[in-house]
Amino acid sequence: MTMSRIEKPAWQRYFDGVARQLEGMSAEIDVESMAIGSQVEAEWVPLLGISYDPRSDVLSIAVEGLGHMIRRPQSVFVDVELGRLASMEVIDSDNVRHIIKLREPLPLPGPGS
Repeated sequence: MTMSRIEKPAWQRYFDGVARQLEGMSAEIDVESMAIGSQVEAEWVPLLGISYDPRSDVLSIAVEGLGHMIRRPQSVFVDVELGRLASMEVIDSDNVRHIIKLREPLPLPGPGS
């Protein structure tokens, strides 16, 4: 796994571009900090969208049942495997790490299986 840093001036364009590629993916969102330890916010649920708004300085990750907002993100690192975003790590101004893992959803068994 090789993480690449995305510079802040490119965040909005990057997430607008990658959002279309993420349709149909499942996501897990983990939050880690010294104050709260490690917590799973969402576990392999459908990803509905991702965007960065530079005016409010908020990175939004929408998954089924949860809107995860990262206010004042300071650093964004992405892991791209085979040309597709596999995970990303966002560190906010409180030094909280938000780890978003992505994968193809598991196929459901067909009728009569």
